[in-house]
Amino acid sequence: MEEKENASNFVKVRDDNEPICFSWNEEEGKFTIGKTGKSCWYSDDGAFSKHELRMRIEPWLTSLFQSEHLSLLTGSGLTNAVQYAACDHSDNGMGAGADFTVFGDEIEQAAIRMAKEAHRGEENIEDQIRAANELVRGLSIIKDSTEFPELSSKLTRVEKDLNTVIERFTNSISRGEYLIASADREKRACAFHNLILFLMSFASRTGTRDRLHIFTTNYDRLIEAGADLAGLRLIDRFVGGLSPIFRSSRMDVDMHYNPPGIRGEPRYLEGVARFTKLHGSLDWFDVEGDIRRIGLPFGAKSLTPFLEAARIEGDYSRLMIYPNSAKDRETAEYPYVELFRDFAAAICRPNSTLVTYGYSFGDDHINRVIRDMLTIPSTHLVIISYDDVSRRIRDKYETWGRKSQISLLVGKNIADLGELVHHYLPKPAIDRATMRMAELLRQRFNQPCDNKSEGE
Repeated sequence: MEEKENASNFVKVRDDNEPICFSWNEEEGKFTIGKTGKSCWYSDDGAFSKHELRMRIEPWLTSLFQSEHLSLLTGSGLTNAVQYAACDHSDNGMGAGADFTVFGDEIEQAAIRMAKEAHRGEENIEDQIRAANELVRGLSIIKDSTEFPELSSKLTRVEKDLNTVIERFTNSISRGEYLIASADREKRACAFHNLILFLMSFASRTGTRDRLHIFTTNYDRLIEAGADLAGLRLIDRFVGGLSPIFRSSRMDVDMHYNPPGIRGEPRYLEGVARFTKLHGSLDWFDVEGDIRRIGLPFGAKSLTPFLEAARIEGDYSRLMIYPNSAKDRETAEYPYVELFRDFAAAICRPNSTLVTYGYSFGDDHINRVIRDMLTIPSTHLVIISYDDVSRRIRDKYETWGRKSQISLLVGKNIADLGELVHHYLPKPAIDRATMRMAELLRQRFNQPCDNKSEGE
């Protein structure tokens, strides 16, 4: 938490040429400008209040959220924010810590190399699982070779170790859900309340507009839990009731209703969003060649009884998370190819806005699509993050060369989930009353009188 506590705030919205850095002055109850950034919207002494910052940010975000196409990409920062609010601590289980009884040093070195190539710094458990998978594929080719005795037995041990590592990783994700679900009632209610406000700020779009599309790199089901509490209906690629199955032939399914007493075409239902988990999920398993979602309650202590009910019986190598698979299934293979196709199709089109929250830009396969999106002049990227300790956000902002199409809201005093939903995000509702009021005020007080000259 020391890195987060020392994180600075910087904002770039509207007509700002460069990010404006500032810090919170607790004694004065105001923000004070740092050395970086100049603008005309704050006073000469470089101080401004939360209200003034809100007046700068909220109208800008409101206009962007009403773009023709709106997408939200969340990373582990969202889970950390909710878990910290509910439990006073956060742990996403992504740290390295895999134990392999054979080829351990080789797997570790490969994981370190993968992390450096992705500009992530230290390796995590995803890198270790991915390296172990590549090792398993290579050993499978030469396991019967007479030049390498006992290779078959070593391959078996690596596969067994890999299954154990994935089981531990899965349990750590499940434990994160359990800690939130079993937290103090008031803190848990506050955390989920902020999550609901966060989701509905994006999903409150009229039925005539293109649906919000939510993407996440997280394996947990926090967004699904928040959507259930908010009454937000999520449309994904899974079809079925008892054991939903992943379908590649996703039809353009949507939700409509027929207004009583009105004939004609049905109207789109409000409070609906499309949902894609880019890296898979805690409850996705390969069952006889099909990707199925098993019935796993949010906050379950253990996956074991639910895997037994699904007749998987603890074979964690069939868990569909991004770095893992017993077969060749990376982003170029099924089902991830379908998920990333949805991501590219949703954001790489004119008049599209992508908002990222808690995403640290550590996945090159995602960054590549976002960079391609910015080549379309009418697109816009909004980056909201609690900090930028790794400096990847600033690096992408500088190197992508599309500064006029990027807005930044970075820092604990802005992007903390509670501060964000209560001060800077648009109202989590379709607020027609405010729009009508603003129009009335404009008509009554801003129109010049006919009997005055233009100069007067």
